[in-house]
Amino acid sequence: MDSRTRVKLALQHREPDRVPIDFWASSGCIRSIERATGRTYAEFLDEHDVDLRYIEGPGYIGPALERRADGCDRDIWGVLRRPVSVQVAHGLEQYMEVAESPLAAADSVAEVEAYAGWPSADWFDYSAIAAQCEAVHRAGRAAVFMGDRLNRVAQLKPAMYLRGVERILMDMVQRPEMAHAVLGRISQFYGEYEERILTAARGQLDILLTGDDFGSQAGPLVSPRMWAEFLGRGFADYCAIARRHGVSVMHHTCGSVRALVPLLIERGLDVLQSLQPEAAGMDHRALKAEYGQRLGFHGGISIQRTLPFGTPEQVAWEVQERIAALAPGGGYILGTAHNIQADTPPENIAALLTAYHEFGRYT
Repeated sequence: MDSRTRVKLALQHREPDRVPIDFWASSGCIRSIERATGRTYAEFLDEHDVDLRYIEGPGYIGPALERRADGCDRDIWGVLRRPVSVQVAHGLEQYMEVAESPLAAADSVAEVEAYAGWPSADWFDYSAIAAQCEAVHRAGRAAVFMGDRLNRVAQLKPAMYLRGVERILMDMVQRPEMAHAVLGRISQFYGEYEERILTAARGQLDILLTGDDFGSQAGPLVSPRMWAEFLGRGFADYCAIARRHGVSVMHHTCGSVRALVPLLIERGLDVLQSLQPEAAGMDHRALKAEYGQRLGFHGGISIQRTLPFGTPEQVAWEVQERIAALAPGGGYILGTAHNIQADTPPENIAALLTAYHEFGRYT
């Protein structure tokens, strides 16, 4: 059975030959893997029969983006970011953090609408997407579009980047017209962007992965009522676009989002990604029991505790336990709760992949 068939059966809540496997890693972790194995990352994934592959997606052809000599740059939203490097146990991690939120000082809907930095779906070249998907399929894998980490189909995170985390959350309570204005422009762009991507894919894309963190480790960042008011329509629109193109939707959110799961299902979500085990209320057995007939799951393996700090035996036990809890009846894709970081011992990565294959077979 090839990967594409395996993933499609799992998404139909049927049991294929084994549980499909995905592998998420930070850039620092990928560099460590390539250095340790002497293989490219793509070769490493093939060696371990990882089923999902992420296409590059559209190419940026819009206005030149600001690049500064000090390493700072502006993204497509006009958000200024600065580089951050952190040396960890097994490699170097590098990130771009927000240095300036361009709408932080906006004081009216008119100012939001007049902002010159709103991006356009015309700023991208979509012509290579079908070929990208076809190349994945020729290798027998399932094709996924996720996009760059800082440009993923979303709503709340771009609003946090543009307006500031505290300010956009306060807007929802104190100045809802401002929140609607910012989120409305974001969802308008991403709706057009998604439509263009899926049209260009010509039916070849298997999964669209959207990404928006709705939870902290203690609970949702916004209440279910506020999520429905400010984010529900955009989320439903993203899912509806994918459904029209026959594409499954997987959504990544960190944190404690148990209270939001019914709303995500109602608006068309197929697969919930992360299942962050340290987050409050995210018991994977309870989620499977309550929602497993209507919702698939991806992730669940701890990158906060088990992978960086556990033993290979503890990693293998956790994989076995997640499979026993989430795999019956299909609807589960093996993976970690987020990117494996460069602080993870190589022997634990090896144990993870070995356990995936050792315990993941249905027959």
